[in-house]
Amino acid sequence: MKIVHLLLLLILSGFLPGCNSQHHRESRGTDQKSLEEPLIQANKQAIRAEEQQIEDFINRYNWKMTETGSGLRYAIYHHGKGEKAEPGKIAVLKYNVKLINGDEIYNSARDGLKSFLIGKGGVESGLEEGILLLRVGDRAKFIIPSHLGFGLLGDQGQVPPKSTLIYDLELVALN
Repeated sequence: MKIVHLLLLLILSGFLPGCNSQHHRESRGTDQKSLEEPLIQANKQAIRAEEQQIEDFINRYNWKMTETGSGLRYAIYHHGKGEKAEPGKIAVLKYNVKLINGDEIYNSARDGLKSFLIGKGGVESGLEEGILLLRVGDRAKFIIPSHLGFGLLGDQGQVPPKSTLIYDLELVALN
């Protein structure tokens, strides 16, 4: 009889952790889902707020801008006659970069020309996307939302976290 009880106890103890484990996994999944939804809503609200801030900025300055599918806004206000930018070329830029509040953060007159290999990263994805719209000699304004700029971290220098960037630039050369 004791052996039967012992076997029954061992069998039941083998099932209980499994049930408990399953219950734990299910409750953890529920907890994760309950945490996930507020984060998703907070992100959506932050995106809407940034979009509104960008629209207000464009309207304040009465800029006529085109928006790409990614959210980059651009206006080419002087058309050059040079070669079209393409991946594999090195873009050389004169630039002035401001935050949406008007604070200048980078400027080629002070910081030197910017050059980068198109298509290989190393710069904001919004700048990479925008350059491909230009020819040598073009002057353009880009509004780069934070998700196409330096995102949640900023650049660990002049660009704060979640910053919209306003580029005024000229594509000087392609090498």
